[in-house]
Amino acid sequence: MPNLTTVKPSAPNTGSLTYTIVVRCGADQQSQALSAFCFTKELLLQGHQVIRVFFYQQGVYLASGLKVMPQDETNLTTLWQQLSIDHDLELGVCIAAALQAGVVDQQEANRYELRGDNLAARFTLVGLGQLAAASAECDRLVSFGG
Repeated sequence: MPNLTTVKPSAPNTGSLTYTIVVRCGADQQSQALSAFCFTKELLLQGHQVIRVFFYQQGVYLASGLKVMPQDETNLTTLWQQLSIDHDLELGVCIAAALQAGVVDQQEANRYELRGDNLAARFTLVGLGQLAAASAECDRLVSFGG
């Protein structure tokens, strides 16, 4: 069940709201992670704006480009990538949580002298400040997992 937090209690009644989505559940919590994706997709289809999707805690594992899903399971990474392409959606990944989980882009791989990077395309490593900024700009912040 999503945790809905009202960021601006008196959002203008224009019919369209702005959202920030926080995904704190990973592929091991498939139903919650899939709910986050479906909720975000439906918001966009209904004409709402999603400022950013922020992957945090276990959610950073969804940004790994090196996992292989069983054929009978949904690959949420590719679903998020396609949604990002279709709607020019920002997919921010908490850099501190990602580094701890071993999810790195080329810049961080070079910085820490790692053999390679594994951050999936369309995902970007960002700091918590990006979540704070998106939260300040949106009408609603919705968090999945925890």
